[in-house]
Amino acid sequence: MGHHKTVWDNPAELIRTLQPENPVLAFAPTVLQERAKRFIKGFPGLVTYAVKSNPEEAVIQNLVTAGIRGFDVASPAEIDLIGRLAPQAARHYHNPVRARSEIAHAVTAGVLAWSVDSRSELEKLFELVPTSVDGAAVEISPRFKLPVLGAIYDFGSKFGADPELAAELLKAVAERGYTPSLTFHPGTQCVDPVAWESYIRVAKDICDAAGVKAVRLNVGGGFPSHRVTGVEPELETIFQKIGDTTQEVFGADAPALVCEPGRGLCADAYSLITRVKAVRDGHSIFLNDGVYGGLAELPIVGNLDRVQVVTPAGITREDDLTGRVIFGPTCDSVDRLPGELSLPQTVAEGDYLIFHGAGAYSTVTNTRFNGFGALTHATVMELQ
Repeated sequence: MGHHKTVWDNPAELIRTLQPENPVLAFAPTVLQERAKRFIKGFPGLVTYAVKSNPEEAVIQNLVTAGIRGFDVASPAEIDLIGRLAPQAARHYHNPVRARSEIAHAVTAGVLAWSVDSRSELEKLFELVPTSVDGAAVEISPRFKLPVLGAIYDFGSKFGADPELAAELLKAVAERGYTPSLTFHPGTQCVDPVAWESYIRVAKDICDAAGVKAVRLNVGGGFPSHRVTGVEPELETIFQKIGDTTQEVFGADAPALVCEPGRGLCADAYSLITRVKAVRDGHSIFLNDGVYGGLAELPIVGNLDRVQVVTPAGITREDDLTGRVIFGPTCDSVDRLPGELSLPQTVAEGDYLIFHGAGAYSTVTNTRFNGFGALTHATVMELQ
């Protein structure tokens, strides 16, 4: 009977019943909806979801159910996905560099919000994007960058104008009749509220230099997920800092606020179930998934610390921990997680390692390299 279930109580029940040989991504819709409601309640503005972090249809549908009314889309495929699954939702095309064909696609789809970080790309928008669509104003938001710390990695090396250029772009946007706004991104997994404060203060300087009142300020993504055992992200502290700083520095001219969390919304709603293929001579661990699959971003952002070891009987191992080197299944020496993971000393071949908080950038990075990576999905009521 258990084999016919479509919703499991938790990953341990799934393991005990199915004994999966291939990796499984366990999704808890209740966790996703709770996180979305936390953002909607706490963030002092419009919450939009960065689709790139996890574009699964079930994710989009559950976010809409929870009350999310906007999406950050970075490609024509994502524009069409949201157009199909959430046709009434706002779509913000905030990938600042686009081919002309991509711009044309978005215009045809009725996209009303764009970002830009260079003169050349702004000229493309002026050429191809109308100032209004069916009577609705079109918004263009120059994206700016700062050398601000506090994130795992910064997007500033690829995206963002310096404040002086951002002011120039903002002024040009207003002069051409578009709705002038600003946007930034403090970097992924940003845990320091002061990073947002620094950006918001510079946003006011940009508006003053341009002589333009920004209609909206998009404070980006970067909101952290729960990656470290016992240290949950202080989202409400970040929300409070954003709201307080905006009111302090802008006063009566405060722009409407927007955020675009990806990882911060979806990561903790998933757990990746992997299986131990081998414990080589009692030391290093070989898993059936690795950096060519659902764990692709770990060499960049660091290991997920929230790892649970479960026996085939569904029992969590809780003995003393020891550091282990973790390898993936492919015949490639770079298929290794960074550093070591602390795992129970009794971890054995056939056990399962569950990486909690693995919902961001895991469903979209599976390459099937070397013939591995047959990732499946499952729905659970809770993750632990």
